[in-house]
Amino acid sequence: MIGAITGDIVGSIYEWNNIKTKDFQLFQSYCSFTDDSVLTIALAEAILNDGNYTELLKKYYQRYPNAGYGGMYRRWAANPEKSEPYNSFGNGAAMRISAVGFAFDDLGDVLYHAKRHTEITHNHPEGIKGAQATAAIIYLARNGAGKDFLKEFVERSFGYDLSPTLDEMRPDYKFNETCQGTVPQAIISLLESTDFEDAIRNAISLGGDSDTLACITGSMAEAFYGGVPEHITGQALSYLDDDLKAVVTQFTEKYC
Repeated sequence: MIGAITGDIVGSIYEWNNIKTKDFQLFQSYCSFTDDSVLTIALAEAILNDGNYTELLKKYYQRYPNAGYGGMYRRWAANPEKSEPYNSFGNGAAMRISAVGFAFDDLGDVLYHAKRHTEITHNHPEGIKGAQATAAIIYLARNGAGKDFLKEFVERSFGYDLSPTLDEMRPDYKFNETCQGTVPQAIISLLESTDFEDAIRNAISLGGDSDTLACITGSMAEAFYGGVPEHITGQALSYLDDDLKAVVTQFTEKYC
């Protein structure tokens, strides 16, 4: 989960100011956490305390109302009397799901809980698919699956085309808020990486919805590379307030 938060924070300054290079300072003073981290941590709390994720999503929105939520999510979260899903296939489904991939120890359970927690809002099949693919990679990677296996599994199970390279995609890749336009790119950023930091740099270098793309990539890279380097973890956590940091620490100690 710290991998997701790291990607979000590093990418926060590039969402509307894309760069097409891997050569940049990882953390900068004007980086910040966004809705990606907020909702990721909300799910972690729900899993830790067997809580109601719908209620926690709305609670976290009230606590962090200016974190950069999408319009449909904002309208849903701000309405205390409306809890029906809104058929979204936005990439928010995948960016908040990483805790599921770390918390459960059976692939069937991971897929079930990814769907259950996603369809609260993102009940479109593409939204559910994006969340399940992300959570499944996290589960498989932390259990030793290699890149060839992950690529074959995702293409066979979810139908994503993972054949394009970063160099092929980079020139024309633009902002895309959908799961189907973000999750495959995040997976390819992992597959072409050499370590955790390189995976984050791969994702940022594509451009697009940089914080969410790097958040999804970071969540999978943490699992694949056996954690986030300590110096990066320390820097990422320094951007969180004490309440968010407490949930992250508790979840990490229990599941990661």
